[in-house]
Amino acid sequence: MAASNKLKVFNDPIYGFITIPHTLIFDLIAHPYFQRLRRISQMGLSYLVYPGAHHTRFHHALGSMHLMNKAIQVLRFKGVTITKEEEEGLLCAILLHDIGHGPFSHAMENSIVEGIHHEYISLLFMKELNARFNGSLTVAIEIFQGKHPKKFLNQLVSGQLDMDRLDYLKRDSFYTGVAEGNVNSERLLTMLNVVDNQLVVEEKGIYSIEKFLLARRFMYWQVYLHKTGIVAEQLLIRILQRAKSVLKTGAKLECSDAFYFFLTTKIDTSNFDQNVLDLFSKIDDVDILAAIKKWQTSPDFVLSKLCEMVLNRSLLKIKVKDKPITQNQIDKKQEKFKIVYPLSDEEMSYFVFTGIIENKAYDSKKQNIFVLKKSGKLVDVAKASDHLNLKMLSKTVTKYYICYPKASV
Repeated sequence: MAASNKLKVFNDPIYGFITIPHTLIFDLIAHPYFQRLRRISQMGLSYLVYPGAHHTRFHHALGSMHLMNKAIQVLRFKGVTITKEEEEGLLCAILLHDIGHGPFSHAMENSIVEGIHHEYISLLFMKELNARFNGSLTVAIEIFQGKHPKKFLNQLVSGQLDMDRLDYLKRDSFYTGVAEGNVNSERLLTMLNVVDNQLVVEEKGIYSIEKFLLARRFMYWQVYLHKTGIVAEQLLIRILQRAKSVLKTGAKLECSDAFYFFLTTKIDTSNFDQNVLDLFSKIDDVDILAAIKKWQTSPDFVLSKLCEMVLNRSLLKIKVKDKPITQNQIDKKQEKFKIVYPLSDEEMSYFVFTGIIENKAYDSKKQNIFVLKKSGKLVDVAKASDHLNLKMLSKTVTKYYICYPKASV
């Protein structure tokens, strides 16, 4: 096939025009592995809470690459040496950092496969693409794994102030309409510098960092950990669990061939080979939604009811508390539901369950954000800031929830 124009421009609603800086980047974007991200939602089922949240991992990957390109320009202007090879490695690493996400992103991370983080699958995809592109992704893989000798390169891709976070906060804020999450990514990028081989923020950018960390906290409580979103995500996980259970009885369920493979085959790190990777690349949100639409008429009450709940947004109720849920509270909810539907304890567990949510905006023990003082001294942002709440952001806030059916279910 004849090569097409590789200097394409994407019109992004957040940043305006995004240009493709290298032909390798164009070829990676054009690959079916990456095109699949057009069919993977960035925020799972959050559109059930925020109707505008229909953007995809494809959007996010391009936005992150655009910010990385800007960061490279800023650091070079300040005298930081970044070779052409390192530039290409950074752009490829950030472009592909989420390529291993499964359908509905984080919602099904441990449902399609068992005990495998999306970053593990992203690395498998990158290694396969590296083989197909004659080793062009070797530096990108080194950076993605955090093994590059220039520490700041690794931090730009995966750190507490990386291009991934700068994009998803601004993008998710835009599409959800939650203004509190909007960060000034341009300002933050211009404040970046490198000292002793690590990424730092110049002192005059400290208020932008404070805003960034507070925005992250707000977005987690208001959006990513929104109680309705949690219910929808948990129902989706339980739909897959029930589907696997139904299939084990010998019953039949209609779905795509690739999806059926993962429903009937236990996949973990021990058997995730090339064939499994190819099958994984063929499933996306469309497979899941099509299956759920079919399964809402299943003769299995639990499966059909769960599917109806998600499709019709007739979700479970949820209560979030500061203290763990007691067994007595769980029993009371189960007894009320049993009056309407005489289910077994195992079946009841799909409709009445508990869980834990945690929020930590800044991890002061892992890849600190350092502020470069005018004196040349490096200070952790939590200590450099005069914002009273910033130190509190480094503490983990834990809450507990219980989900149970509404009276009308």
